[in-house]
Amino acid sequence: MTTPHTPQEIAALVARRLAERSGEFAVIGLGRSGMAASRLLRKAGVSVYASDASSSPTVRAAAAELEREGASVDVGLHNLDRIAHAAAVVVSPGVPPEIPPLRVARDLNVPIVSEVEVALRLMPQLRYIATTGTNGKTTTTALVGHLLRALGLDAVDVGNIGTPVSELALREAPPAWAALEMSSFQLHDTPGILPDVGVLTTLSPDHLDRYTGVHEYYADKKRLFANATVPSRWVTTADNVDVHELVRGVSGHWYHFSTIRRDVDAWFDRERNELHVLGAPLMSRDDIALAGDHNVANVLAALLAVMVADAAHRTPAARATLAKALRSFAALAHRLEPVSDRDGILWLNDSKATNVASTQVAIAGMTRPTVVLLGGRHKGEPYTALAPELLRTARAVLAFGEAGPLVHQDLSPRLDGKVPVELIPAGTSFEDVLRRARALAQIGDAILLSPACSSYDMFRNYEERGREFARLAGALA
Repeated sequence: MTTPHTPQEIAALVARRLAERSGEFAVIGLGRSGMAASRLLRKAGVSVYASDASSSPTVRAAAAELEREGASVDVGLHNLDRIAHAAAVVVSPGVPPEIPPLRVARDLNVPIVSEVEVALRLMPQLRYIATTGTNGKTTTTALVGHLLRALGLDAVDVGNIGTPVSELALREAPPAWAALEMSSFQLHDTPGILPDVGVLTTLSPDHLDRYTGVHEYYADKKRLFANATVPSRWVTTADNVDVHELVRGVSGHWYHFSTIRRDVDAWFDRERNELHVLGAPLMSRDDIALAGDHNVANVLAALLAVMVADAAHRTPAARATLAKALRSFAALAHRLEPVSDRDGILWLNDSKATNVASTQVAIAGMTRPTVVLLGGRHKGEPYTALAPELLRTARAVLAFGEAGPLVHQDLSPRLDGKVPVELIPAGTSFEDVLRRARALAQIGDAILLSPACSSYDMFRNYEERGREFARLAGALA
């Protein structure tokens, strides 16, 4: 058998093995997506070997459930010989690529695919709008789902936003549409992706703790377009040079949005304070309860994607429905989310800002003096790019967590005493970090958690960090 090399060849091989129910699929990891993929494969009549290096009670309970459904399961270990002979390996996005089972699979040319790939192959009738990008992809995905449902469509938000795609296929009646968020890790292992509409929001360096360089990270983002054809429909920003360069030469119909330019398909008219889409004004900016130009861009991207997905989505009646739906869309948790506004101090939870570009956007949107909390686990980027916006709006910067010394080192010289950068001592509790922020804030100020780092030095994930920030904000306000 010829070894598959291109994404198309890998996708075709896996699709064939799924259709023929040939061989055993090895699922690595028994988290939510691994469980969903294993159950879906068993429902489809495919032999499954699932394994997880953990042997926690949660993993053991998951293993017992899969065994009842006919899967073979190992906990506390991976059977490398069995994986070496698998028809394909299914991996979750959080599984590090260097672990032994994946090394074995790569060395022996066993196809490695994501849970998303398996689910899409087993739901050929699903229509979906897929969104990726360094920043804005979760909000844009949520907006897409919200707008599709407003049009009366059976649509679900899935993928990196939280719900595995395989869970849709397990439903008695799977939905007709999906708003699919794709991370770079998921795209790396989803060779057959071909959305009804694909959206690329922004590009900037990220995940440099996992990738060898920004070009490798961008290459995974480009996999969204791996199966592009002339009829394909793509939505991208016109405001990002890296995006323009990445998609140069990709086939398809292109639609662009911008908060700066007017010579595009969807744009923001600052003079009239209106959003224009496909040749006509749609609604006032004041009717959107989301802060910042970056969220205007997210709204424009979602509107374009939904409207070009089907001609029925851009009739005059549909346009009115979409405008009305946007008026009811609220900020997502952990994304510039106001969590307290008492005693003249606004507390903003932007815990999802785990890279410098996302934090830069958050600070740029601030309109009042701000105490900015930066820190966590370093992801490989310098923090120097934050200096200009910090000089404009920051009252103080608190550098905390493992990355605190690097934040202090990068920003102190550039802020040159105009904005104090206070290094919080190692081992300081998160509550004490927030107590110090509250002590520095004055009436009319904001306290912004937009860390530009991952949460793993102090928390299990950014959600836990954000929830704790919200809890403490309520207690300290």
